Amino acid sequence: MKLTKREHSCLVLEQAGETLIVDPGSFTLPLTDARGVVAIVITHEHPDHWTPEHLRRILDVNSDAQIFGPAGVVTAAEGFDVTEVAAGDTHVVGPFTLRFFGGSHAEIHRSIPIVDNVGVLVNDELYYAGDSFTIPEGVEVGTLAVPASAPWLKIAEVMDYVDAVKPQRSFPVHEMLLSVAGKSLSNARIGSVTEQNGGQFSPLEPGESLDL
Repeated sequence: MKLTKREHSCLVLEQAGETLIVDPGSFTLPLTDARGVVAIVITHEHPDHWTPEHLRRILDVNSDAQIFGPAGVVTAAEGFDVTEVAAGDTHVVGPFTLRFFGGSHAEIHRSIPIVDNVGVLVNDELYYAGDSFTIPEGVEVGTLAVPASAPWLKIAEVMDYVDAVKPQRSFPVHEMLLSVAGKSLSNARIGSVTEQNGGQFSPLEPGESLDL
């Protein structure tokens, strides 16, 4: 399975000639090369994780692609056919097995409503928790997508999360609000905890890929 990181939290996964796209949001450049898309996962309703424009652009070329998201996404993406998912659900689409975890976005501030959010485990290898620190209980995570910066986190929490999951490999996501200096700092912290637990850190930039 080939993973390509796009801007912010957008991930493109390819296997057996088919493609899965996760969280194509407002910080992500247009996915004009998206072909063979069988599924789109949207972890939650915030616009940095999905936009109607991205969905229309993908569906114009891949009309049979299925969209998966929690209840809040079903409501927010009115007009799109979204399959509602929640923690404990499993769906198989083409070569991709999707297992869902969690249920709620991390708290940003007590004055801001908490929205639905799901984490997704792809093919029992790649885990991405959306905007949360949900740990997939009972799962040995091969590759972990780690949130590097957000209004809802601090780097100590990120480090504790990586330490708890203990992935074999990690890479940063959700980092478009960081400067170059900020990326260097967060990458160093995420990398150090990953490596302390015997894993490997890959500081992926948009457009770079890993073979999983």
